[in-house]
Amino acid sequence: MIKVDNLSKSYGDVEAVKSISFELCDGEIVGFLGANGAGKSTTLKVMTGYLSPTSGTVYVNDMDILLDAHEIQKQIGYLPELNPLYGEMRVYDILEFIAKIRNISGKTFKNALARVVEQCGLKGVLHKNIAECSKGYKQRIGLACAMIHDPKILILDEPVTGLDPNQIVEIRNLIKDLGSEKLVLMSSHILQEIQATVNRIIIIHKGEIVADGTNEELMSGFMGNAKLTLEIKNAEDASVKDLSEKIPNLTIIDTKSKNGSRLLNLEYPKDQDPREAIFKYAVESRWVITEMSPHSANLESIFRKLTTEETANA
Repeated sequence: MIKVDNLSKSYGDVEAVKSISFELCDGEIVGFLGANGAGKSTTLKVMTGYLSPTSGTVYVNDMDILLDAHEIQKQIGYLPELNPLYGEMRVYDILEFIAKIRNISGKTFKNALARVVEQCGLKGVLHKNIAECSKGYKQRIGLACAMIHDPKILILDEPVTGLDPNQIVEIRNLIKDLGSEKLVLMSSHILQEIQATVNRIIIIHKGEIVADGTNEELMSGFMGNAKLTLEIKNAEDASVKDLSEKIPNLTIIDTKSKNGSRLLNLEYPKDQDPREAIFKYAVESRWVITEMSPHSANLESIFRKLTTEETANA
């Protein structure tokens, strides 16, 4: 378990992180989102003991990062955004080197090596120099280094950077598997990947937490009124006008013509579903419904709403 308690971090006069607090529990896969400069990577570096906080602290399994950084780092696997690899070393050698730093050797190292090679798909490059590997493989090597000691907690800063679509799916499945037995905190600029991988999302903007919840909770909280696009034929102006009068709480936002059809953009309270009533009214009015498409919020629209300058200045 991780508890971030009123954490602040400043660089001179610049306050990168502003008294943020949140808790992460074992078995969670949490996405940590923020635009460039939001304080995301700074927070992760403080959580892993690579930076000291200006104020506040982080507790990992009841240990204080200010007092027990070395013990905490034994329990954490960290993949930073800028993957620190030595290009002149072989893949095998760097994994052995990282293992030795963590006092892993002999049979224990052989078992750990076999595990991360299988999990990260490194069998084909194990004896290559790192400099000869593609960017995607370098990212896998960095992930294997973070996992060699089988940590209870994985903190991954942009773990799918440089991977092709097939590799992204492989890493996503790996993270999901790891999430069943570890706490995983990952950041990414690929919002679709976050949405497909994690079961909780935290959004930071200008050093402050602006959202924290499951995907469903964020969608529900920021969707507002529900919207529906209706495409119809054979609709007279009078019957279209009467639609919102016949169905309570239904508002016609606008109407447009499209290839002999009419598009109606409708809005209604999100706890009300008027589609059955609309269908009955269409039958009575002798409309032909060619499309009925409900709109839903998505992570991208929520992220933009929370992290644009317009929102910040509102």
